[in-house]
Amino acid sequence: MVLAPIALGGIWLGGLAFTLLIGAGTVMLIAEWARLCRHAGAPWLLAGGTLWVLLAAAALLWLRADPATGRANLLFLMLLIWASDIGAYLVGRLVGGPLLAPRISPGKTWSGAAGGIAAALAVGWGAASLLPAGSGLARVAAVALVLCVIGQLGDLTESRAKRHFGVKDSGTLLPGHGGLLDRMDALIAVAPFAALLALCLGRGVLLWE
Repeated sequence: MVLAPIALGGIWLGGLAFTLLIGAGTVMLIAEWARLCRHAGAPWLLAGGTLWVLLAAAALLWLRADPATGRANLLFLMLLIWASDIGAYLVGRLVGGPLLAPRISPGKTWSGAAGGIAAALAVGWGAASLLPAGSGLARVAAVALVLCVIGQLGDLTESRAKRHFGVKDSGTLLPGHGGLLDRMDALIAVAPFAALLALCLGRGVLLWE
């Protein structure tokens, strides 16, 4: 509720507003990651995490810079990630069941992962029907599935890092919700792959076309 309006506003406006938003977020994410690595004395992890955050930031800026489809592609991407997160949380809490990766995250379940994928598929289809025309449900489903799985892997990777550092949250920016990295882990993972897909499709083409 706090971050979503800011993110959507920046994506909608594009230009300088979006660049400043990404710049501020990048600085805050790297600062959080640096604090974690500094306490653990992990210079290689610091360098690797910093490079990945910078890569994700560059990917988001490059995606939005497309005057024809930048706004629609980023809106589609954000809706997929939010749907996956919400679906995984709700289904995981309601259904429970076997843990997805007990050594990495004690709270994530297989049912939650399936719920996240189902929610991403549903929202992907819905978004594709509202945004400029794409190329059918099968293509939307394939793109949504791949990006959703990458996002969940990003979430697990961040959980693994926090377990390595011995912390529950990456920071205290959002009371009760941890740091910015806790909220952005899936987007950081997905953004470079979404940019790669857009590069392969060509400028001016929707991700699901």
